[in-house]
Amino acid sequence: MSRTPKTTASLNKPVFVSSSLAILVLLIYTVLNPERASVVFESLQNTVAQNGGWFYILTVAIILITVIVLGFSRYGDIRLGPDHATPEFSKLTWLSMLFAAGMGIGLMFFGVAEPIMHFLSPPSEDPRTIAAVKEAMKTTFFHWGVHPWAIYAAVALVLGYFAYRHQLPLTLRSALYPMIGEKIYGWPGHLVDIFAVTSTIFGVSTSLGFGASQINAGLSYVFGIPTSTGVQMALMAGVVAIAIVSVTTGLDKGIRRLSETNMILAVALLLFILVLGPTVFLLQAYLQNMGAYVSDIVRNTFNLYAYAKSDWIGGWTIFYWGWWLAWAPFVGLFIARISYGRTIREFVIGVLLIPTAFTLLWMTVFGDTAIDMVLTHGKEVLADMVQKDTSVALFVFLENFPFSTVLTMLAVLMVVIFFVTSCDSGAMVVDMLCSNGRNDTPIWQRIYWTVSVGVVAAILLYAGGLSALQTMTIVAALPFSMILLISLYGLLKALRVEDHKRECMNAGGFHSTPGDSDKNWRSKLSNIVSFPNKKVVRAFMENSVMAAFEEAKAEFEQLQFEVEITKAKSFLVFTVVLNEQPDFIYAVYLTPAVQPHLHETVDPDCEDTYYRAEVHLTEGGQDYDIMGWSTLAVINDVIDQYHKHQHFLHRLV
Repeated sequence: MSRTPKTTASLNKPVFVSSSLAILVLLIYTVLNPERASVVFESLQNTVAQNGGWFYILTVAIILITVIVLGFSRYGDIRLGPDHATPEFSKLTWLSMLFAAGMGIGLMFFGVAEPIMHFLSPPSEDPRTIAAVKEAMKTTFFHWGVHPWAIYAAVALVLGYFAYRHQLPLTLRSALYPMIGEKIYGWPGHLVDIFAVTSTIFGVSTSLGFGASQINAGLSYVFGIPTSTGVQMALMAGVVAIAIVSVTTGLDKGIRRLSETNMILAVALLLFILVLGPTVFLLQAYLQNMGAYVSDIVRNTFNLYAYAKSDWIGGWTIFYWGWWLAWAPFVGLFIARISYGRTIREFVIGVLLIPTAFTLLWMTVFGDTAIDMVLTHGKEVLADMVQKDTSVALFVFLENFPFSTVLTMLAVLMVVIFFVTSCDSGAMVVDMLCSNGRNDTPIWQRIYWTVSVGVVAAILLYAGGLSALQTMTIVAALPFSMILLISLYGLLKALRVEDHKRECMNAGGFHSTPGDSDKNWRSKLSNIVSFPNKKVVRAFMENSVMAAFEEAKAEFEQLQFEVEITKAKSFLVFTVVLNEQPDFIYAVYLTPAVQPHLHETVDPDCEDTYYRAEVHLTEGGQDYDIMGWSTLAVINDVIDQYHKHQHFLHRLV
């Protein structure tokens, strides 16, 4: 199924121009008619919640089950990339970046506010009781647990698999490849990417606008800075300016360093509250909350309050599922971008379980401590403030601790950095969507989208259209959820095909034979224990391997096959073109390796690095070296591997 990308230009003009126009039209409509837009979009949201809520619930349940099954099934060993791929980022950096983009800012504002809100107005228990405390934490855990991360993971898995394993563009269009094939390069693919660009821009812009309002409210409460549209626009301008610097320095420097910094600050703040607060109680509560969450997860996942009619689910669970789905194109593509080289199992554990464990610990430390302040210590000002203005709940909460000024400054800094990382990672994702999945685009494109996020947010903030666009973004999650379900089916289909191929490659009677019958055992041993340099291996590839490829090509062409030989400085590729079926690819790469010290007598002048002529197939490196093989031996290996490939094609029929 591997394909060479049909477009490599740094700008996809149909997507870029159409997305810009679509954003402009929606922006003008919302700004000119903010009240009308709000009524229309809220009506749509209510209709979706009342009539399509069951579909959101079912969709998220299917997504969660599918992701878990993929992570712990036999498909878990497949990499997001060739078999020889290695991760681009360390585990800590990877987790920091996906956490910052996926959920970081939400924890800052809802870690205190949501548990208190459920405690004051629980779904089914009496308010302000012990039962309400338990239900508040179970409900918070449910909304911030594995379900949102499963949505992000599903999108990232689909995009990462097809982009890195089958060389398709790292854009949302590639998710449709199993269904529409090469048509993803035409207008069907353009429309999917335009939809992703538009929803991402408005999603990030509305969050930036609300974030500026929340930062302003917090600064006003703590430092007396006036609350005004002008101050909020200045805050947004500052965030966008920092984001421009970050996005122009690239993923490896800007976004990576900001994410790592914020992860360190988040852990520090969490430990401060844990140590300064009721430590033993919080540790006990965390374990109990986790137990209640796990034991009730199936019931809660499918709970629609069908028998006890309630508007609560539409205002909370359905809203959350819609919001996570609306953010999935942005966050999922970003996670896919940083997850190259991970196995599916490692990916699922890293995206689904580790961030969830940290998120739920955060909710316990902040949420249970806040509820304890209200229930046990009578801090009614905290409960009142949550009901009046959730944006300052965290700052009111921190006032009750020693070193409150330091903790408040730390929290403000974290909020700003979280918004910067959301802004610059959102701009990077949109730029990739408009650039055929490329990340090495001109700086002006990255700046264009970063500034666009700020301009859209500023205009909506000034005109009062933020709530309308937020509602529209959530409604847009409905068609995207359908696309995602189809894409997951396509992913399962592709993984099943790959699994068949792996079985064929390992089937009895198809073991690779190097064809060394024309060589004596002394010559074979000499090749095994030698450690040639780059020049020697390159000469071997240009002579023996090329001769083998040319001889095999001539024979295949005699049998009416189309064969291509691609030569580069560090590799040779032999391709048998099979039209509608996956092509057969046999490549030899010039690969550096560290020389093992096999005995005590080592030449001090000998270099630590030697080179191998490693075989690569469609799936990537096969981890065996053909350096020193005769032309006949190489031909035999090509034929053996083609035999396996043909057996795989028969299994597909």
